Amino acid sequence: MKLDTDFLLKPIFLHGLSSILHVLLLVALLVSWVWKKTTTCVVINNDFKETPNNTWFKVTKFSCIGFSSFNFLLFIFNYFYWSEENVVTLFDLALKTVTWCVVFVCLHKGFSFFFSSGQRKRTTFSFFFRAWCVFYLFVSCYCFVIDIVVLYENHIELRIQCMVSVVVSFCVGLFFCYVGYCVKNETEEEGDTTLQEPLLNGNETKGSDTVTPFSNATILSLLTFTWVGPLIAFGNKKTIDLEDVPQLDSGYSVVGAFPTFRDKVEADCGAINRLTTMKLVKSLIISGWKEILITAFLALADTCASYVGPYLIESFVQYLDGKRLYENQGYVMVSAFIFSKLVECFAKRHWFFRLKLLGIRIRALLVTMIYDKALTLSCQSRQCHTSGEIINFITVDVEKVSNFSWYMHELWILALKVTLALLILYKNLGLASVAAFFTTIIVMLANIPFGSLQEKFQNKLMESKDTRMKSTSETLRNMRILKLQGWEMKFLSKIIELRNAEQGWLKKILFTKVIATFFFESSDTLVCVVTFGTCMLIGIPLESGKILSALATLGILTGPIYNLPDVISAIAQTKVSLDRITSFLRLDDLQFDVVEKLPVGSSDTSIEMVDGNFSWDLSSPTPTLQNINLKVFHGMKVAVCGTVGSGKSTLLSCVLGEVPKISGILKVCGKKAYVAQSPWIQSGKIEDNILFGEHMVRERYEKVLDACSLKKDLEILSFGDQTVIGERGINLSGGQKQRIQIARALYQDADIYLFDDPFSAVDAHTGSHLFKECLLGALSSKTVVYVTHQVEFLPAADLILVMKDGKITQSGKYVELVNIATDFMELIGAHREALSTLESFDGGKTSNEKSTLEQEVNISDIREEANKEVKNGKADDKGEPKGQLVKEEEREKGKVGFSVYWKYITTAYGGVFVPFILLAQILYKTLLIGSDYWIMLKTPISADVKPPVEETTLIEVYVGLAIGSSLCALVIELLLVIVGYKTATILFNKMHLCIFRAPMSFFDSTPSGRILNRASTDQSSVDTTIPYRIGSFSFIVISLLGTIAVISEVAWQVFIVFVPVMAVSIWYQQYYLPSARELSRLIGICRAPMIQYFEETISGTSTIRSFDQQSRFHETNMKLSDEFFRPMFNIAAAMEWLSFRIDILSSIIFAFSLIFLISIPPGIINPSIAGLAVTYGLTLNMVQSVAIWNLGNLESNIISVERILQYTTILSEPPLVLEEENRPDPSWPAYGKVDLRNLQVRYAAHLPLVLRGLTCTFHGGLKTGIVGRTGSGKSTLIQTLFRLIEPTAGEVIIDSINISSIGLHDLRSRLSIIPQDPTMFEGTVRSNLDPLEEYTDEQIWEALDKCQLGDEVRKKGKLDSSVSENGENWSMGQRQLVCLGRVLLKKSKILVLDEATASVDTATDNLIQQTLREHFTDSTVITIAHRITSVLDSDMVLLLSQGLIEEYDSPTTLLEDKSSSFAKLVAEYTMRSNSKFREIC
Repeated sequence: MKLDTDFLLKPIFLHGLSSILHVLLLVALLVSWVWKKTTTCVVINNDFKETPNNTWFKVTKFSCIGFSSFNFLLFIFNYFYWSEENVVTLFDLALKTVTWCVVFVCLHKGFSFFFSSGQRKRTTFSFFFRAWCVFYLFVSCYCFVIDIVVLYENHIELRIQCMVSVVVSFCVGLFFCYVGYCVKNETEEEGDTTLQEPLLNGNETKGSDTVTPFSNATILSLLTFTWVGPLIAFGNKKTIDLEDVPQLDSGYSVVGAFPTFRDKVEADCGAINRLTTMKLVKSLIISGWKEILITAFLALADTCASYVGPYLIESFVQYLDGKRLYENQGYVMVSAFIFSKLVECFAKRHWFFRLKLLGIRIRALLVTMIYDKALTLSCQSRQCHTSGEIINFITVDVEKVSNFSWYMHELWILALKVTLALLILYKNLGLASVAAFFTTIIVMLANIPFGSLQEKFQNKLMESKDTRMKSTSETLRNMRILKLQGWEMKFLSKIIELRNAEQGWLKKILFTKVIATFFFESSDTLVCVVTFGTCMLIGIPLESGKILSALATLGILTGPIYNLPDVISAIAQTKVSLDRITSFLRLDDLQFDVVEKLPVGSSDTSIEMVDGNFSWDLSSPTPTLQNINLKVFHGMKVAVCGTVGSGKSTLLSCVLGEVPKISGILKVCGKKAYVAQSPWIQSGKIEDNILFGEHMVRERYEKVLDACSLKKDLEILSFGDQTVIGERGINLSGGQKQRIQIARALYQDADIYLFDDPFSAVDAHTGSHLFKECLLGALSSKTVVYVTHQVEFLPAADLILVMKDGKITQSGKYVELVNIATDFMELIGAHREALSTLESFDGGKTSNEKSTLEQEVNISDIREEANKEVKNGKADDKGEPKGQLVKEEEREKGKVGFSVYWKYITTAYGGVFVPFILLAQILYKTLLIGSDYWIMLKTPISADVKPPVEETTLIEVYVGLAIGSSLCALVIELLLVIVGYKTATILFNKMHLCIFRAPMSFFDSTPSGRILNRASTDQSSVDTTIPYRIGSFSFIVISLLGTIAVISEVAWQVFIVFVPVMAVSIWYQQYYLPSARELSRLIGICRAPMIQYFEETISGTSTIRSFDQQSRFHETNMKLSDEFFRPMFNIAAAMEWLSFRIDILSSIIFAFSLIFLISIPPGIINPSIAGLAVTYGLTLNMVQSVAIWNLGNLESNIISVERILQYTTILSEPPLVLEEENRPDPSWPAYGKVDLRNLQVRYAAHLPLVLRGLTCTFHGGLKTGIVGRTGSGKSTLIQTLFRLIEPTAGEVIIDSINISSIGLHDLRSRLSIIPQDPTMFEGTVRSNLDPLEEYTDEQIWEALDKCQLGDEVRKKGKLDSSVSENGENWSMGQRQLVCLGRVLLKKSKILVLDEATASVDTATDNLIQQTLREHFTDSTVITIAHRITSVLDSDMVLLLSQGLIEEYDSPTTLLEDKSSSFAKLVAEYTMRSNSKFREIC
C-alpha cells in the first residue's frame, strides 16, 4: 500500500494521467467527427460569433493556440536541453500541443462537438467539454500540490520550468471552467436574455425599449452581476447612448415607487405642510425597508467574515512554527481563510450595490416630492425661496441625503466591530483588551466636537451656496440686458464675491477634516501603544502571533474609526439637508378654497366675485385688491384697464386662484386658459408649445395658426413648427412668443380665457388681426377677460372695468363710461391726445408727392430688390446653411484624455506639490510597514523564547515610527486640501470668466440648466471630491505595491500567480472602463434637462396651474428623473461587476500564498514574517478592489473637470476694451450719427440670414422710429447696434467710427437702451438703478421723479426698499419705468427704445414720450414700437419687412403716399381706434 501511495506522487504518474486525459479528448473528437461524416454533418455556422460573448470566445480561441505554443516550446527545450526528462514527460507535452491546437481549430470552425445551443440560439460549451475542463482543472491542481508538497518535503529542488508549466496549466483549466460555466449562465439562461438582442441588434430594438435584466435574472447571474455583462460588452463595441440603456424596473423607477411613498407621507402627516424631518426620515426608511434589511444582513456577514482572519492568525503562526494540533490543520485553516474571503467578497459587493440602489431610490423620491411642491407652492411662499435655492435642493441637498445611504449602517457596524475586536483581543491579550476598549471609546467620543463643527460649517456653506446659485441663475436669465448695459463684469465680480464667502466656509470644513484625519491616524497608533503598554505593565508576554492577531484586529477596527469623521460629517450634512428640504416642503401651498369651482354648465355665470378682498402679502394692512364685486356671464367680453400698478394683472390672478383671499366669495364655472403678460415659453418644439399636452387635431391646429397669424412666421423658420425654441423662447421675437402663448390658449378649447395685455408685444396690424380673429372670431362664444392698455380695443367689450389703487372704480360699457367716468376719461383723454397727433400728420397731404429723401437713398431700388428676394426666397434658402439654434449638449466620447488629468493636477502652482504628495504617501506606507516589521522581528515567537530587545525599546521605536507615519498623513492631507482648494478656485474663476465673456449666441443656444449643472454639481465635485479621489487612488496603488512586496518577501513564488492575475484584472478594468465612462457622461448630460425643466416649471407655475396641467408636468418630471437614474443604476451595477471579479482574482493570489506557506516544511522561513505576510494578504482583495474602484470613481468624477474645462474654451466676445490708441474719445459719440452699410446678420452659422443687406443713415440728434411686422428683424437690428450679434457682412458706423473696431464696453457704455423685456434684479431700488454705483442719491431721486416713480418708491421705503427675484413685487409697467430711470441717469447721446412702452397704458406712454423729449433733445433716439403714436413724432420712420428695408422716410412723407405700407398701418390703427370699432368688426 505504501508503494502504491508513493507511485501516485511520482512525476511519471502525473504526466501519464495528463496524457490519458488529452488522449480521451482527442478520441472523443475523432469519434464525433466520424459520426457526423457518416450521418448528417451539423455545424454551428459560427452562431456564437453573433452573441454578446463573442469577446469571450475570441479570448478562448487565442488561449488555446497560446497554450499549444507554450507546450510546444517546453517540448523543444526538454528534448534538446533537458534530455534527462523521460519519455512520458515529452509524450505529455506533445499531446498537449496537438490537443490544444485541435481544440483551437474546432472552436474556430464552430465544430458542434464543442457547443450546445440553448433557447433563442444561445450558444455555450457542450456538457462533455465542460466536464472535461473540470477534470483537467482537478488534474492541474493535483499536479501543483504534489509538486510543491512532496518535492519540498523531500528537499528536492523544483526546477523553474516545472513550476511554470504547472501554474500555466492550472490557470488555463480555471479559465476554461469559468467560460464553460459562468459565461453559459450569462447567455443561455432565459432570464438573462432580455438585454442582449436589443442591445446588439440596434436595427430592431433599442436598449431603452427593454427593462433591466436585473428584475428577472437568475440567482447565479445576480450573485456574479453577469446580468449587466451585455451592457458592458456593448460599450466595448460602440459608444453607449441613452437609448441603449435599459429602462428601470418598476420597483426602482420613480414612476412606480413615488405614488406609494406619497400616500405613506400623506397618511402619516395628513398634509405635506405638516411634515417634520423625523416623519420624512421614517417615510424614506419604510419605502426602502427591504434594501435596508438586506444590506444590514450583508453588512453583518461581511463584518463577521472579516474577523475570521485575525482570529486564526495566531494559530496559523504557531502552525508555521511547527506546533500542529492535529493532522491536516493547515488545510483546515486555509479553507477557513479562503471561505471567509469568499463570503466577504459576495457580501461586500452586494451590500454596496444595494446601498447604491437605496440611494438612487431616495434621490428619485425626494426630487419628485420637491418638484411637486414647487407646482403647488403659493406665490407668497414662493418669494421665500428663489429658483436658484430650489434648484440647489435637488442638485445638492438631495444628493447629500442619498449619499448618506453609504453610511447608514456604519454606526452599529462600528459597535459590532469593536465588540468582536475586544473579544479577539481578550482571547490573545487578556485584560489589556480593557485598555484598548476605553481608548477606543475616548477616540470615538472625540468625534463629538468635530461633528458639531462640521454641522455648523455645513449649514453656513449651504446657505452661501444657495446665495451664489441664486445670483448665478438670475444673472444667466438676464444676460442679454447685462451685456446691453455693459454690466456683466460687475455681476461677475458679485458672483466671485459670493463664491469667496462660500469658499471661506469650505476652507473651514476642509481644514477641520484635516485635523480630524490627523487625530484619527494618530488614534490607531494610540490604541496599539496603550494596548501593548498595558501588556508590559501587567506582565502579559508579547508574542509575535498575538501581536499579529492584535494588529490585524485593530487594523480592521481602524477603518470604521478612521471613517468616523466622514460618518459624523455625513450625518451632519444629511441633517442640514433634510431640515432644509423639510422646511421647503412645509411651506404653505396655494389656497385651493380661494376659488369655488362650479361644474361646467351648472350656471350661466362664468365668474362671480362678491365683496372680494385679496392680498399678495397677508401681513400687509392694505389688501392688494379691495371690495371687488364682479359678475361675468357666459360669452361676455370683459376689458380691464387702468394706470400702471392699479391691480389689473392681480385681478386675473385672483380668478386663477393665485392670490390669497382675505374675505369674500369667488366662483368660477368652466375650464380656464391664461395668457400671461410676460410670455412663458418652454424649451422644445413650437408645435409642442401650442399643443401643450393635447392630442394633435390637424384641422383645429391649422385654424389656431391662422387666427394667431403664425403661418408666415413658421414659413420663415427653417424647420417650421418643428423648430426647437431656446430657453425662455430666446430665438423668438417678443411678438412671436406672445402669439404662441395665445395659440396655446386657443388650442385648449377652454370656457374662460384670461388675457393679460397680450397685444402690447405685437405690431398694430398683427394686434388688429389677433383681436378680430381670436377674441371676436374663434372665441366669440367664449368668456374672455382681457387686460389692455390699448384703448382702441375697449369699445368691443361687453363690460369695461376701470381700476385704480386696487379697486374697480368704474364699470360699464364703453358708451356709458365715456359720458360719466372720470378715471376712464383720463385714459381716453391720453389716447385722444395721441390720435390728434396722428390726425395732424394725416390731414391735408397729397398722396402722389415723392419724397426727396426717398430719392436720395434710392429706396425704390431697394424695395424692388427686396421683392425680388422675397419671391425667390425659397431658392435662396436652399443655399443657406440651416439648423436648429439649440444644439444637443456637447459630450466628449471615448477615454478621458490624459490632458484632463494633467490640466487638473498642474492648475494649482504648476503641479509643484504633486511630487511632495507622492513622496509623503510613499514615506507614510514605508513607515507603516517598517513599524510592523520592527515589532514582528523584535518579538519572540513564543513565551519560552528570549526577546531580542527590551520591551521599552520595542515600544519606543514602534511609537517613533507610528508618529512619523501620522505626521506624513498630516502633510498629505494638508497638501491635498491646499492644492485642491486652489485648483477649485482657479477652475471656478476661469469657467465663469469664459461664460460671462461668451457671445450672446452661446446663451441663445445653451439652456441655463447646462451652465447651472456645471456651476453647482460639477463644481461641488471639484471642491470636495476629486482631490481626495486622486489622493486615494495614488495611495491605494502604493499600498497595493507595499502589500505585494511584503507577501513576495516571504514567498516570491506568488509572482507566478500575481502577474497573470494582475494582467487579467487590468484587462477586466479596461473592458469595463468604456461603458462606465460613457454612463458617467450620460449622468452629467441627463442631469441638465432635469434641472432646466425644473427651472422652467418654477417660472411658469401660474400658467401650468391655470391650464390644470400639473399632473402632466409631474409625469414628465418623473420621466426625466428616470432617464437620469437609468445610467446611474447601471454604472452602480457595472462597478460591482468589476469589483466582484477583482475580488475573486485577489482571493486566488491569497489562496496561492496560503497553500504555498503551509506546503513549506517548518524552519525554512520566519513564522512571524510569514504571519505578517498573511496579515497583509487578508487585506489584499480589499486593497486591490479599492484600487480598481477608486480608478473607476476617479474617471467618473474627473468628467466634472472635463465638463468645466469645456466651458473654459468657449469662443469669447471681442475684447471689452482695446489698447489706448484704439479707444474712442471720451466725448464720443458727439453727434450720434449711425450709418448702416449693407448690413447682413444671422444668429448662427447654420441659420439663415435675419437682416439681408440694410443700408441707411440715422442722422444725429434726430428721432427714428422702426416699425414692421413681428419677426421682421427690428430687435435684431438693435442687437447688432450693441454688438450682441456680430455682422455677417457689412458694417455699422457711429460718428465715423466702425463699432467693430472698438472695445465692447467702450461701445455699450456710450449707448443706452430701454429693452423689450423690462428687467429688475433681486436687491434694492438703488442697486437696480445704479448697479455700478456711479451716482449719488440725489441724482437717483431726480431720475425717479422724472419717470414718475418717486412717490411709489417713497411709499415702499426709500431707495433701499427690496426688490424680489425678477422684480415680481413690482408690476410690469413699473419695471418699465425703472428701465426709463436707468437711461435718465446715464444720459447717453444715442438712446434705443425697444418696444419700451408696450407694458404701460397710453397715459404713461405719453408721459414717457414727453420725458424723453425733454431730456434727450439733442440725442439720437431710435424707437421700436407697435403703438403707432409712439413713432409718429419721430423725424424718420424705417419700415422693415423680412429683414429688408421696405420704406424709410419722414412720417409726413410716408403718410402722404396712401399706398405706402406705413400709411396702411396708420389707417388700420386709426380705424380700430374709432369708438365704433366694435360695430365695424
